[in-house]
Amino acid sequence: MSLIHKEISDFSVQAYQNGAFHTVTKADVLGKWGVFFFYPADFTFVCPTELEDLANKYADFQAAGCEIYAVSCDTHFVHKAWHDASERIQKIQYPMLADPTHALAKDFQVYIKADGVAERGSFIVDPAGKIVAYEVIAGNVGRNADELLRRVQASQFVAAHGDEVCPAKWQPGAETLKPSLDLVGQL
Repeated sequence: MSLIHKEISDFSVQAYQNGAFHTVTKADVLGKWGVFFFYPADFTFVCPTELEDLANKYADFQAAGCEIYAVSCDTHFVHKAWHDASERIQKIQYPMLADPTHALAKDFQVYIKADGVAERGSFIVDPAGKIVAYEVIAGNVGRNADELLRRVQASQFVAAHGDEVCPAKWQPGAETLKPSLDLVGQL
């Protein structure tokens, strides 16, 4: 079953961000674009490369009006310990959400019960709190922040220009497609 257009459930979790703990709720997420970036666990191998990649692009996501929420089933205390121990993770300025009860991982359908961790999933959530794009991949394959940013920008463009669509490899400012009813009938 597809998660496209699924509204995220209410939640309240602890987060570690910029040296402090704070609470993040669904209400905090609404009203802006967001990326929920699930990863299996802190103190692992592929995860820090992905999170550093996002940290290096964070200003671009912010410029696009999009917040990043890194999510694992670890506690906020483990997030802090990892942050303190890893040069890569020290670069992170976006919130690292703690999901030790697996509420978010279950809501986004990425929870691996047998292992107690989340799949490697990226979800773009619109300002209304609905999932508009997502990707879930094997735990041993890292993701690309550039491509995720491109998908955020394409999702934002389509939301603002409902009669246009973004072709493959579309970049902001590039040509879009405007489907015609005549052309759709020929497909």
